[in-house]
Amino acid sequence: PSSNIVELTIDKGHYFNTILDDVMEVQSDLNQLSMWADDASEQMKIIIDSEVLLAMLGQADADNSGATAGRLSGNVNLGVTTAPVDLVARAPGAGETEVVDLIVNLGQVLDEQNIPETGRWLLIPAWVASMIKRSELRDASLTGDGISISRNGRLGMVDRFTLYMSNLLPSGAAVVGLEAGETAIYAGHSHGHTFASQLSKVETLRGESTFGTYLRGLQVYGHKVVDPTALVQAIVSKA
Repeated sequence: PSSNIVELTIDKGHYFNTILDDVMEVQSDLNQLSMWADDASEQMKIIIDSEVLLAMLGQADADNSGATAGRLSGNVNLGVTTAPVDLVARAPGAGETEVVDLIVNLGQVLDEQNIPETGRWLLIPAWVASMIKRSELRDASLTGDGISISRNGRLGMVDRFTLYMSNLLPSGAAVVGLEAGETAIYAGHSHGHTFASQLSKVETLRGESTFGTYLRGLQVYGHKVVDPTALVQAIVSKA
């Protein structure tokens, strides 16, 4: 076996920096540095996830996006800007698509690229997740589950995809390449995209010009779509 060399550039990074004054520390019965560190890590995740998901926009293979997706069939409509896939939970009208049908179409596109069935994932916004919970899958007798997803709230797997929910997917007119009301969703396989965090460090040190303790953290990372055929993109909106 042999493969081409793939270079991953580690050229991105974010940091946080704050100080806890000694007087504030004495007057508080809470461990403020620990609380701030937890909050900073959550904010860092939001910033990095947003940047990564935005950079994935338009990176899918030409046969894995657009109104004529499908390497073999070319008949799968995954939407384009100004003409997104209008989603509904059930009973689609003219020009609308049932949310379960969209998931099946995403699976078909990966099937036609000969992408393995294990390790597939689907990333959706909260409003699409709500549609899935209101779709025909809410009937436990159809899914074979012991409890319906309307009761336990767990989306689990649908058509070989492990479903994940994120509010950080590119959406709206503020994103170049999208219009108001449009959201980009991604599906794919684990070998389609890579992420590497080269440095993640949090440290405390005493202030030089004040009586206080500094808390600061740094994360340096890089990411890249390494196999566009293992990444599917759909542009969707609420019908």
